[in-house]
Order: sequence, then structure tokens, then C-alpha cells
Amino acid sequence: MTASLAPKPPFAAPTIDRLDVCVVVDSAYDLFPPKQEHGDVRIEHFKRKLGSQMSTLACEWGLSLHLTSKKAGAIAQHVLDFGYTPEIINRNFDLLDIDPAKIDGLILSHAHRDHYGGLTGFVMQHRRHMPSDLSFYVGGEEAFREKWVGEKEKPVSWGVVDRMMLAAHKVSSCCCSEPHDIKHAFTTGYIPRNSFETVSGGSMIVADDQPYSHFTEAELSGKLVKDLHPDEHATCYIIQGKGLVVITSCGHVGLINTTKAAMAVSGVSKLHAVIGGFHLGPAPLEYIEQTITELEALDPDVVVPMHCSGANFIRAMQRRMPEKLVTSNVGARFTFGG
Repeated sequence: MTASLAPKPPFAAPTIDRLDVCVVVDSAYDLFPPKQEHGDVRIEHFKRKLGSQMSTLACEWGLSLHLTSKKAGAIAQHVLDFGYTPEIINRNFDLLDIDPAKIDGLILSHAHRDHYGGLTGFVMQHRRHMPSDLSFYVGGEEAFREKWVGEKEKPVSWGVVDRMMLAAHKVSSCCCSEPHDIKHAFTTGYIPRNSFETVSGGSMIVADDQPYSHFTEAELSGKLVKDLHPDEHATCYIIQGKGLVVITSCGHVGLINTTKAAMAVSGVSKLHAVIGGFHLGPAPLEYIEQTITELEALDPDVVVPMHCSGANFIRAMQRRMPEKLVTSNVGARFTFGG
């Protein structure tokens, strides 16, 4: 008699009361940003402090966010992405008075150097202060493959996430190719490509000798091929009474694909906010307009473009969805919920 397998239970996404998103690394910093007010998010900007007046926050091409969530009085903190260089994330981390001892987990959205470049230096500087059971969450084993940039005829290495360094510092790696609960937050797992959007990004990969079934014939033959970012996943929160917050980080697989994946995984149809890089900087104007048309249909309360979203996207949002738009700045803190 053959035993029947029990059906896999549906993913149960956690719900929280409040989320603070602090911009540790981004591409722009203004000490005197224009005042912004929005009914669905509290916006605070970093103010120079006595005692640190001889230094300043710095920006670079890359992204890192400090996420603080509250649920029934319990607080969880995560660092999502680590910028391009350790100098910037460590400098800003200290100036923003973020306590490494309170960090519950490290999350990498995808394995591009402008999101993991600061990781090694960050871990080496702060690991001794962090909890002993610290985990590093990635979207799949593909996050540990070497990336290449440039022309196929003359490619140069863009590096690889240092798994041995993580292990040496007693940081456990957790591959989340499926939706995963990360203490108040959840990740989408692999993001289906169902919209009009095309996968963007510019890096290339070559398969290693791991027998991953999703590798193409070209990858298995050792050729450099376009990186389709199977390891990219979004970090998300459900805020009680408000809805879903989706943090895209870079959005190589598309803002709409990413957002719809988060909605499908969570079962939440109310989109409260989308935050992060949308990778529309290099996109044609018509593509941007189509993206905004589909975003309008999803009806978010707040849109916070960062990093690679691009000036053209921000200008189009100012024209088409100005009441939803909130702009980013290094050191800014965005609070959702009560």
C-alpha cells in the first residue's frame, strides 16, 4: 500500500504593527532635503549630531536598508543589502547609531556587487557584537555564483559572495528559493516572470559543476550567458490595517512581477507601499510609462523609488502619480503603521 503525501500547507505570511525603513546606503544624500509630508508614511531625515560634526553621511551607487519592525511589543531588526563598499555602509551605520547587537538577520536581495560589496567588511567589523545565531538569507544557491560584466569577448569578474567568510564568522547561510518567514518579514522566493517586463541587469554568469536542473544547455556548456537573476527575491511585510509593503531592492525581474509575486505569496491584495530600486534607470520612456500604468492598477498608497529607479521614472511619477510619490535620501527613515 502506497502512503499518500500530505499536501503542503499554504505559506502563512506574518503580520506586524509597524515598520521603520532607514536608508543606510543609496545613490543620493542631501543635508537639506525638501520637506515631504504624506498621510500614509512618516518621513524623518537625519540631522547632524554634536559629537559627529566632523564627519558626514556618504552615498554611493548601491543600496542598504535597516529594517525595524514591531509586533505586539516585540521588535525585530534586519539589514537588507550592504552597498558597494564596506567603507560607506560602516561609516553610515555608525553615524546613524544602529546597534549591531540588535540585528536579527542579514538579507541579500540578489548577488550584484552594488548590493553585497560591503558585506565582508561589514561582517568583519560588526560580527562580534551581533547575536550568535545570525543568519544570512539569499534567494537561492545561484546567489553564490560568480558574476561577470563587460563584453562577452573580454569579460571581467564582478566578484562572488564569500560564503567561506560567512562560515568563518559563524553566519549561517539560508537559501530561500521559496517563500520564507524571517521574523516579522517574509521573502517571496523565486519571482515568476509573467508581466510584459523583461529581465534587466547587465551581468553574466557561467554555470559551475552543480547539477541545478534549471540551468540551460548554454550554461551547462560553460558559456557566459545573460544573468536572469533566479536568485532575486523581495523582502516584504504585512502591516495590520494598512496592507502589504514590498521592498524590491533592485527589481531586475520587474517592479510589476515582483509586486504581484509578493501579493500572490501573502494572499494580500491591498498594496500599501513599494520601496527600493526598480531598475528603470536605463529603460525606454515607453517602458516606464507602461510600468506606471500597471502600477496604477495595483493602487499602492506610497511609492518610494531608490537606487536604480532612475530620474525618468521619478519625473513620470511626478506627472502621473504625484500623490503617491515619496523620494529617498541617505539617512531618511520611513515609518509605516502605528
